[in-house]
Amino acid sequence: MKLIRFGEPGDESPGLIMEDALRLDASAFTRDYDEAFFADDGLSRLNHWLRENAVSAPRVAQSVRLGSPISRPSKIVCIGLNFRDHARESKMEIPEEPVIFFKASSSLVGPNDDLVMPKNARKVDWEVELAVVMGKKCNYVDPGLALEYVAGYVLHNDYSERVFQLERGGQWVKGKSADTFAPLGPFLATRDEIPDTSKLGMWLKVNGEFRQKSCTAEMIFDVPTLVSYVSQFMTLLPGDIISTGTPAGVGLGMKPQQYLQEGDIVELGIDQLGVSRQNVVAWKPTS
Repeated sequence: MKLIRFGEPGDESPGLIMEDALRLDASAFTRDYDEAFFADDGLSRLNHWLRENAVSAPRVAQSVRLGSPISRPSKIVCIGLNFRDHARESKMEIPEEPVIFFKASSSLVGPNDDLVMPKNARKVDWEVELAVVMGKKCNYVDPGLALEYVAGYVLHNDYSERVFQLERGGQWVKGKSADTFAPLGPFLATRDEIPDTSKLGMWLKVNGEFRQKSCTAEMIFDVPTLVSYVSQFMTLLPGDIISTGTPAGVGLGMKPQQYLQEGDIVELGIDQLGVSRQNVVAWKPTS
């Protein structure tokens, strides 16, 4: 299944995308795709509901905005320096263990919402990533069993403000957590849709020009390893996100370095996970 959430920001409803791109409204079945939904075997029950109601379920127009395919999770765990080509461009050693940092869940937005450059930003960067969504509560799990706890996968752009992240001390979370810095979607593909995440092509363009073009085969630590590893240090709850790192081609690694400006257009995609697009706009104070 491919799960979506649609509607105005803060008022999204759950839905599904069918093979013919038809969008269905699933709000008659569940209030939202959240921790409670996943914890209560929601995916299995939704699959049963879909078989019984696909013909009669209300349709959702293609013009309706898509939000993040899951509601705000308890945490977004990110993995740094997890692609060999990115480590090479950064001139950094391959890490012996996964590098973990956090991204505020308030940064989540829809896949095609604007990217708002935060106040005083000077070095806003892009990062196409494969994100994993947890389906069950998970801690101290063995790598061989880790995928049993995964609900599915989703396209993520892990935006960063490099000055906040690298030049102002403290932890990376400062440069990762601005509002709109985590566009997610367009849909969550359940694990059965993508049984193998080891060879997924991934790309990102800025103003129509490729900046990142790689494959998950470049990942240093694969999805089962990452789920198991993170679960050794914290309990992963249903709906939590693990974003698995970005390949080479970020603005920080370019010579000279290049960063986003107001008016830029960012497009990105991963095989079997669709595409997203963000227009870059300047921050403005709210009245």
